[in-house]
Amino acid sequence: MRQSDQHPHRLRRTLRHWFSTRADAERAFPAAAQAALAQAIGAGELTHRGEVRLVVEKALPVALAWAGVSNRQRALALFADYGIWDTEDNCGVLIYVNLADRKVDIVADRGIDRRIDGATWQAICATMTAGFARGDFEGATLAALEQVNALLRAHFPADGRRANELPDGPLML
Repeated sequence: MRQSDQHPHRLRRTLRHWFSTRADAERAFPAAAQAALAQAIGAGELTHRGEVRLVVEKALPVALAWAGVSNRQRALALFADYGIWDTEDNCGVLIYVNLADRKVDIVADRGIDRRIDGATWQAICATMTAGFARGDFEGATLAALEQVNALLRAHFPADGRRANELPDGPLML
């Protein structure tokens, strides 16, 4: 595809990100939903050694949207920026939601990535995006969190009391 053919798509995407608002994010994930998600993350972490971080971004910064930054690239950057890689057992998991693009990506730290394949994470992302298409942001995210917690329980069961290394509440950007 020629660069000139990509321009209209890039412009549409950039405008979609430009016009996305915090109110859009709050409608998708109101305070009660955020509390339920934090509770699900905290309860799950009591049953395994993983650290789960949910980041919901209303839209990419316009410069990143215009530059064509992919959902995966943004998820990897946030994984690093928020220190999700820096957990005691190398078992951090980022669930990244980009509301403007209605896309989800999961990034797992090296300790987890060795045991759980990409297709499994993609299936969980599909659970979320299918729910989002129905307008069920909270339910789809809770279902995905249960799947993530089940995987972490199976591969990294709790082995006693440990510190909670990452905040449980969703980070709303």
